[in-house]
Amino acid sequence: MLLVDIEKQLGDFRLETSFTSDGLVTGLFGNSGAGKTSIINMIAGLIAPDRGRISLDGEVLDDTARKLHTPPHRRRIGYVFQDARLFPHLDVMQNLDYGRRMNGLDRDAAAEKHTVDLLDIGHLLTRRPAQLSGGERQRVALGRALLAKPRLLLLDEPLGSLDEERKAEILPYFVRLRDEASVPMVFVSHDAGEMRRLATNVVMLKRGKVVASGGVEVLPATA
Repeated sequence: MLLVDIEKQLGDFRLETSFTSDGLVTGLFGNSGAGKTSIINMIAGLIAPDRGRISLDGEVLDDTARKLHTPPHRRRIGYVFQDARLFPHLDVMQNLDYGRRMNGLDRDAAAEKHTVDLLDIGHLLTRRPAQLSGGERQRVALGRALLAKPRLLLLDEPLGSLDEERKAEILPYFVRLRDEASVPMVFVSHDAGEMRRLATNVVMLKRGKVVASGGVEVLPATA
């Protein structure tokens, strides 16, 4: 279970957010500027809350009352950004292996094959990022995060930089990941259609506050 109960002042913007989730895919939904990325940056440990608590599966990651802040590299949380952020000088296989090496994990050939097959990237392994489409780059970034064996995966608008054709190409892979990989995810988007396809529960945000939470039925019908 993920528990988030935090406050953070970011310039003129104040984030005051509290929610819990034991769903497989928690959707953070809201317009730009609602605070979605700031929340997952705090879950990742990239920034610390001014006040509050974050815990994952019973382990407290942040607790301002106890002055506890677990650094990002000790959280075992994967992060996939809107832009894939692959290393241009490495081929796809080397990019995939980066997370494992940085976390000091032994090579797991079975997990590697499963991830490559799940994301259908076996034919791309010797290519460089510049030779990939936007959708292919995102699939490789997702594979890199998975091979670091995270206990939670954060997805910050991973379809946001793609055109409609590329979104239609990659969204089924995220659905497959949800159904087959069993890695809990927090999925950030302002697109209700994406949320309905992928999220198992939704937290709606407006100006830094939770305004609704529950199943996908809380999403606006006309969005």
